[in-house]
Amino acid sequence: MLRRTAPRVCWLWILLSSVLVWRVHCASGQSCHEVKTAFQLRQVGSLRWVPETAATDADLLICKHQGPTCCTRKMEESYYAAAQRDTHHTILSYSFELKYLILGHASTFQDTFHSLLSFTLNNTYSLFDSTYKTISQDARPLVSTLFSDLDLYLRGDANISVEQSVHSFYDKLFPLVYQHLVNPGLGSPVSTWSSEGSECLRATRHDVNPFGPHPQALARGLSSALVAGRALNRALAMGAEVLNVTESVGLTKQCGRALVGMLFCPHCRGLTLIRPCGGLCLNVMRGCLTGLSELDRPWRHYVALLEVLSGALAGGYELELALLRIRERINDAILNAQLHGPHLSAVVGKVCGSLTESVSSTPVSLASRSLTPLVNPTIGLQTTVTSSSPTTLPETGNQHEHITQKKRSLPLKPSKNNKPRSLKKISKEFMGYIQRYKSFFSTLPEMLCEGEVVMDENTCWSGEDVVESYTGHVVGNGLQAQKQNPEIKVRSVDPNLVNVKEKLEHFNKEMWSEMGLGTDGDEDVETSGGDMAEGSGECDDEDGCHGSGRGDETVPTENYVLISPQEGFIPIQPEPDPRAKGVTHIPTISAVLFLALLPIIQLLLWPDGV
Repeated sequence: MLRRTAPRVCWLWILLSSVLVWRVHCASGQSCHEVKTAFQLRQVGSLRWVPETAATDADLLICKHQGPTCCTRKMEESYYAAAQRDTHHTILSYSFELKYLILGHASTFQDTFHSLLSFTLNNTYSLFDSTYKTISQDARPLVSTLFSDLDLYLRGDANISVEQSVHSFYDKLFPLVYQHLVNPGLGSPVSTWSSEGSECLRATRHDVNPFGPHPQALARGLSSALVAGRALNRALAMGAEVLNVTESVGLTKQCGRALVGMLFCPHCRGLTLIRPCGGLCLNVMRGCLTGLSELDRPWRHYVALLEVLSGALAGGYELELALLRIRERINDAILNAQLHGPHLSAVVGKVCGSLTESVSSTPVSLASRSLTPLVNPTIGLQTTVTSSSPTTLPETGNQHEHITQKKRSLPLKPSKNNKPRSLKKISKEFMGYIQRYKSFFSTLPEMLCEGEVVMDENTCWSGEDVVESYTGHVVGNGLQAQKQNPEIKVRSVDPNLVNVKEKLEHFNKEMWSEMGLGTDGDEDVETSGGDMAEGSGECDDEDGCHGSGRGDETVPTENYVLISPQEGFIPIQPEPDPRAKGVTHIPTISAVLFLALLPIIQLLLWPDGV
C-alpha cells in the first residue's frame, strides 16, 4: 500500500514546488509602471532610477521590508529630498498668509500714519503762512523737526520722546514769538537782537511760561494718543521677525526619514494610492514641527497684545484728533503770549535783561549776566530751571477780543468721493483677521494633515502596512510630548527657534508692562482655549449699518482706553442699555459733540476721499 501512495506524494510535492516557483517568478516580474507614473507626477527625480519590475535585492535604508520592491537606493534619496521640499513648501504657504497679513497691515498703518502727519504738517504750516507771516519762514524748520520726531516716534525710534520734542519746539518758538509778535519794535537800525538774548529766552521758556498750559497739554495729548500706534508698529515688526526666523529653519534628518516612511514607502510595494493614517501623520508632523510648536504660548500672548493695541486704535479717533489739535494748540499758545504781552515783557526784562545790542558792540556772554532778580518776591515766579510748576501769567484786560480774531477755520469743501477707510476701520479689520492666527503654531500639524494627505477611507498606511486604523499612541505638541512619539525621535530644538522664542517672550513682557496692562496676556491665552477664532463680522458705524443686532460679538479688547503711557489702559465701564426696562438713555455732551464733528474730522483727514 505504501508503494501505491508514494507516487501520489511525489506528484503532490512536485505540484507545490511548481506553484511556489511560479509565484516567485511572478513576484520577481511585478510591474513598477504605477510607481514610475507617480514618481513622474510628483517630480521626485529622474525616471531612469525607477526599475521596470520589482526586485528583492534592493539596498534600502528607510523603506526596508521582506519581499520584492519597486524602490532603489537612488529613489529613496530622491524621496527624501522631495518629502522635505514639499513639506517645507506647504509650511511656507500657510506661513505666507500670516506673514502677508502682518506685513500688509504694517504697511497700511505706516501709510495711514504718514498721511495723517503730512496733512497736519501742512495744516500747521498754513497757520503761520496765513496768520503769523512775520515768523512763517523761521518757524517752518521748527514745525518740520517736530513732525519728523513724531514720525520717528511712531516708527518705534527709542531715542525720541514726544514730550521732549514738543517742549523743544516751544523753546525754539518763544524767541520768534517774543521778538516779532510780542515786542516787534525793540529792534532798530542801530541795534539788533543779540544771540545771547535769544538763547536766554529759549533757556527760560519753561519758567517764564509765555504759552500758558498749552505746551504741556499738547505734549500729554500727543503722548497718550501716539503710544498705541507706536507700540503696534513695533509689535508688527516683531511678528515679521519671528516669521522670518521660522521660515529659515529647515527640517531635521530624522524628520525627513519619517516623512519618507509615511508618504513614499507604500510606493515601494506598488501602493501608490494608499494614504497615511491620521494618527501616523499627526505623530510625524508634530515631531517635525516641535520647534515651531514651542512658540505656541508666547505667540498667543503676542496676538493678545495685537488685539489690545489694535482695539485701542479702533475704539475711537483719538490719534487723528490729537494730531489735528496741534495747529489749535500752537495758535492758542501764541495768542496766550500776545495776550499777556506787557506782563511777559516785564518778566523777560528782569530775567534776561536787555535782549538787543548795538551793531558795533561786543557780545556779552549769557553766563556773565546776574540772575539775582529771579528771586524777587514781587514777581511771583519760580524761576529755577527744574521748576515743576510753571507760572500762569495774569489776564491783561481787553486785548483778548482783538487777538482771538486771528483764529482761522479751514476753508474745506465736502468731498464727493466715496468715504475712505479710517484708522479705526483698518484697526477693526486687522483685529478680525489676526484672531484667526492665535493658535497658528499649535494647529499647523493638523493643517498639514488635512485634505489630500489623509483621506477618510476604510484602510490607511500605518508606517509598516495597510491597516484599518492606526494603533500607535498619538502624542501632543511640544518637546516634552515627543518623548513618547513612536514615529520620530526628537532630542532638541533648533537654536534659532530657541532664541526667537526667548526674544518674543521678552518683547511681550516689555510691551505689556510698558502699556500699563500689568499682565503678559495669560488670562487672554487661557480663555482662548486654542480655538481658531472666526472673523468678527461686526457692523461698523462707518458702514452705515447701525443696529445690526450683533453687538455681543464685538472684540473685548475694544473696551480699553489709554490714559497715558505711564498710567496705561483702563477698562471702560459699560453704559446702561437704553432698551432695558426703566432706563432712559441720555447722550453725553462729549458724545453729541463728537458725532457732530465726525464729518468735519473725516473731511479734514481726507478732503479728496480715497
